[in-house]
Amino acid sequence: MQKSGVYLGPRLRRLRKDLGLTQANMASEIGISPSYIALMERNQRPVTAEVLLRLAKTYTIELSSLMEDKDPSLVDRLKATMKDPIFADIEISPIEIADLLSNFPGFADAMLRLYTAYRSEQFALADLQQVAGSRGNVDGQTDPVASVRVFLAAHRNCFPQLDSAAETMALEVSHAGGLVAFLKHRHGLSVRRLPHDVMMGSVRRLDRHRREILLDDGLDVASQNFQLAQQLAYLEVNDEIQKTLEGANLVCEDARHLAHRALAGYFGAAVSMPYAQFAKAAESKRYDVEAISRQFNTSFEQTAHRLTTLQKPGQEHIPFFFIRVDNAGNVSKRLDSANFPFARHGGGCPLWSLHQVFTSPRTVVTQWLELPDGQRFFSIARTVSSGGGAYASARVTRAVALVCEARHSERMVYYDSNIAPVYTPIGISCRLCHRATCLSRSEPPIGRSILADAFRRAEAPFGFSD
Repeated sequence: MQKSGVYLGPRLRRLRKDLGLTQANMASEIGISPSYIALMERNQRPVTAEVLLRLAKTYTIELSSLMEDKDPSLVDRLKATMKDPIFADIEISPIEIADLLSNFPGFADAMLRLYTAYRSEQFALADLQQVAGSRGNVDGQTDPVASVRVFLAAHRNCFPQLDSAAETMALEVSHAGGLVAFLKHRHGLSVRRLPHDVMMGSVRRLDRHRREILLDDGLDVASQNFQLAQQLAYLEVNDEIQKTLEGANLVCEDARHLAHRALAGYFGAAVSMPYAQFAKAAESKRYDVEAISRQFNTSFEQTAHRLTTLQKPGQEHIPFFFIRVDNAGNVSKRLDSANFPFARHGGGCPLWSLHQVFTSPRTVVTQWLELPDGQRFFSIARTVSSGGGAYASARVTRAVALVCEARHSERMVYYDSNIAPVYTPIGISCRLCHRATCLSRSEPPIGRSILADAFRRAEAPFGFSD
């Protein structure tokens, strides 16, 4: 008569492989036949209490570790995978997912690997399409702007060595009485403001012969301070910036110039908004961008940009994604401190309020967002302006957005606990979004076949085969 026991085939097989044993090795060590090991691993025989005790004694393991339920992280990953709209027409219950992990863990692992590869290939295809249509494709090289974005994202838009140097510099600037006085004392440079037409298209110029920094007098105070702080970066930490760029995988010389400018701007912002002081203000003011701006005499955009950099190891704060677009939807700045899915292609969904704030200038608009895979985020968006400063001077208005994971929203002043979140379903881009019924879709997603509409015209712009 067959002894009673439990069926632990996949877990027994995993234990054996983790120990680096063959079926014959394990059989010899616990005193049973190799064929019986094979039967137990295929769930054709139960693992009896006697065998469990032998396993525990021989390999010094807790029985609970062999009996415990499936890895909760694998359960969550598989559930998230099955939420992808590409599986929307397949009904898979949580019980089936649990059974799959319990009885066929190898197949579950294979499924997760394939899905990860599939998502990577989707992004790669979108990258190729973006590069092919990019005006920045120079001599067969990838767009230098995209290359710099990848470089900044790899560092989570945080450069602690520059932050540390900037904090020291900010103290020296403060003791000197401000940037103008510091530049005069330290570098013998005077600051001179000139009319826009005299500057001939420049907003800042270093005149080494006359020992002057020339600024467009149409710049507001925040922009003037930033330009002086950025010039200070070229004077003080140019070698440090070059050292930071040594290991950067930038595609061309244009990309290196842009990356150098980005790091000089980073240092300039860090001088105006020193890390520790700025982070303390961000937390105490609950990430109220306008209130923080007033404290540091910076613009809304400068402050929002700086909030993406607060990821110094051991001193991390809310990780944000930042994006800036014009009213035609062109992305002119994209910064990421948390590897958000928006980082490479995000910003093109018309359902995002980022593209609607042009109708309510300088008003902060909040929105709850949900991506096709179920990830949820909280967004604030507002218009910002540059240029102008005098009658008939050209002015550019853009929209900027700060985005964080929904779980961080309670730490922000924009969160209202009295209002239940209502999530807007958006996509990273139409090419990567498989929501078949979206009325705002501008192009079909990668990998879906379009149905002819000779007999039926769908409400959505495209109809897809199942």
